[in-house]
Formats: sequence, C-alpha cells, structure tokens
Amino acid sequence: MIQDLTRGNLERVRNPSLRAYAERYLEIYEAFEEAVQQAGLPLEPPGRNGEAQDLRAELRARGASFRNADHSIHLGPLSPACEACRMGVGTATFFASLKCHRRCFYCFNPNQEGYDFFQEHRRDLGAELAELAEGGFQVSHVALTGGEPLLHPEEAVTFFRTAKQLFPGVHTRLYTSGDHLGEALVRQLAEAGLDEVRVSVRVDDGPAGRRHTYSRLALAREHIPAVMVETPVLPGTLDAMTEMLLELDRIGIFGVNLLEFCFPFHNAEAFRERGYQVKNPPYEVPYDYWYAGGLPVAGSEVDALRLVKFALDQGLSLGVHYCSLENKHSGQIFRQNSTASLPATACFSARDFFIRSAKVFGRDALRSRRRFDALGYRGYAVDPARDFLEFHPAWIPQLRGVADEVALCTYVAEERPEGPVLRELKISVTTPGTFDPETDI
Repeated sequence: MIQDLTRGNLERVRNPSLRAYAERYLEIYEAFEEAVQQAGLPLEPPGRNGEAQDLRAELRARGASFRNADHSIHLGPLSPACEACRMGVGTATFFASLKCHRRCFYCFNPNQEGYDFFQEHRRDLGAELAELAEGGFQVSHVALTGGEPLLHPEEAVTFFRTAKQLFPGVHTRLYTSGDHLGEALVRQLAEAGLDEVRVSVRVDDGPAGRRHTYSRLALAREHIPAVMVETPVLPGTLDAMTEMLLELDRIGIFGVNLLEFCFPFHNAEAFRERGYQVKNPPYEVPYDYWYAGGLPVAGSEVDALRLVKFALDQGLSLGVHYCSLENKHSGQIFRQNSTASLPATACFSARDFFIRSAKVFGRDALRSRRRFDALGYRGYAVDPARDFLEFHPAWIPQLRGVADEVALCTYVAEERPEGPVLRELKISVTTPGTFDPETDI
C-alpha cells in the first residue's frame, strides 16, 4: 500500500525527520497548484474522485483491459499506434501547417512552438521524411496532423506515399476534422497507403454537424483500412456522446478514442462560462510535461469511464479506448528515464516509467542500516545532513519490524548544463508489511 502525502494527512506521519522532508515537497506542490489557478481556471475541491475509482473497479471486474499503469482503458480492438504511443519509440508525427478552418474553444495548437508562423507557412514534409530516413531512424508509425492537414490535400497524399516508400511496412495515420474527406480525396489517400484515419466528432457542433461528420466516416470506411473517431469528452455531454457511440457502432468503424478533456492554458473565459474546473490533483506526479494539451478538466474522466461502461453494457463491437492525459505523458517519461544511468539505490519502473528509490529517516535509518548489514546488503547510501538512508525499493519488505514508515521517492532524469541529474518530484509513504515490489515500484 502506498499513500500520497497531503496537507490533510501529513501530521499522521510519526517520524519527525520524514515529516520535515515531506513538508518541503508539499510546499512545492502547493506552489504548483497556485500556478495552475493563475492560468485562469479554478481547481475543483479535493476528494471528488470516488466515482471514478468505483467505475474503474467495475470495469476491471468486467474484463476491460487496463494498460500503462491504468492510464489507458479499452474494450475491443486497439489501434497499433496507441500501443506504440506508450513508449513513443519508433513513432513520428508531422504537420504541414497549423492552419485550421475550425475554431474549437479548447484547441491547444496555440501552445505549439511557431504557431503564428505556421498559420501562413508550410513545412517541407518530404524533406523531413527524407532526413529521418537518411539518419537511419527505425520508424514503425508515422502520423500527419495539423491544424487541418486536408487544407493541403496534395501534400497529404504525397506525404503518405513518400512515408511508405522510405519506411517499408510503416503504419500511417491521419488526424482530421473530416470536413474535407470527399470521395476523390479518400480514394487518393487509400492509394497512397493510408492505414488509419482519425476523425474528430465535436459534440458542440449539434446534431446536424455530427450527422455531416458521420457521413464522412461512412465514406472513409469504404476505402481506408481503419477508420476511427478521436474526440475529447466534454463534461455534461454524456447523452450526446452515448448517441455518438451507438451511431459509430452502426456505421461499423474500427474504434473510438475518448480523450480526457483539457484546459489549454488560454481561452479561460470560455471554460469558466461553461462551469469547468481543473481536475484535482491534475497529475499523479507533478512535472513540466511536453504535451501541449494543458490541464485535465474535472468531470471528463468520470464521463469517459461511464461511456466505456455504456459500451460494455450495450455490447458494442467497435473498440472503445479511454486515453487519459497521464497516458499522453508516458512516452516522454519513458524517453527521459529508460536509458538514464542510475545509482544502486534507484530503479526504473516498468509500470509507469518513472525512477524510484526508498528512504528511511532518523532512528529508522540507523536500525535499517543494521538490518541491511546483517543481510549482507551494501547498496544503500547515507545522507547525514538530511538524516536519511536511501536504498533500492525492492528491499523495503526486508525492514519489517525495523521501520514503520518508508518514503517511496519518484524521480525524472534531466539533462542540465552541468550534466545529467535525477530530479526528485514526489514523496509517498508505505510500510514494509504492505509494500509489494512486483506491483508498487
């Protein structure tokens, strides 16, 4: 059992040195929360994730597939690109421009580097693919996104044809609003080797707008091997979303990715008008993640899990995948941490790709050192200044009867001018009697 430390339970920590050490990280997290609220959207009150936990438990009991430290949940078929996304190895995503004819209030493209420039300018997709191939990169999955990539139809068709030529066997996919998917273009994309198209269905379009998108999906299904919908789950739109799932199943598409809805750090007034709040806590591990999507909106996850349950209840045949914001971060964390040089006191987690170590404090540190010496374990490190002994988490169960409280510490590897460092991000508390190295590291 692992317990995250909060201001509400910190006083239950009996070891004064551990409590003082954890206090510092609580202050850092509180500063992070303050920065979140400065972005213009309030945090929801804490302690409101009970229904999400109950839904997860029910879905697990009924056979739903849980992946990536439970950040990804799905029924039925799953896109191979979603499988590859977990580690981000061998995947590459491109855009011709960031121009789009849509003006979705939740769009995070303005967070992209060079957003204003790429409203009017285009990237040379052929040259970028060639550079990737000449560099000897092993690419298994390639995607074209935007903006709206089909504002540049010739470039899109050429992109997929070139990708197939340069990377034999590569899986190709396209992200689009679907508005420009006409018969001729769909045929051209299929002939160019497009394997998968992901169309966004926007519930705020209204029934007529959604019917138009459904007609584009039905057309694409006649020619493209895998046709999917990828859409955020806006809180309060459950009725429209359940109708969408039924219609998508009737059309016979491959699957739907239900994305956790996010606040992209701008257009806050539109979010406040709709009564949205930021999920609390926003992240399991607070960090400056690369993904430009923003912060998770409260209520989106619960509605997404309700939709997965609805699909299960209805026996729908299409794949239904809940992709949380945390799921989007895993590829970054894998790339940062999987090749890091680690001390003997730390290990890489195959569960969520963070780096972890264990620490005991004060008198517990002295007693633990004696226990480890007696067992012949010398892989620990002592920090007299901060009054702790640090060691590999696999040894936590060996401290039964010696230490009542053990800190499980979470890190990320960073490259800095002075060289690589392990940055400590979070402190949780566990006990030797309840910690299981097989599942808890």
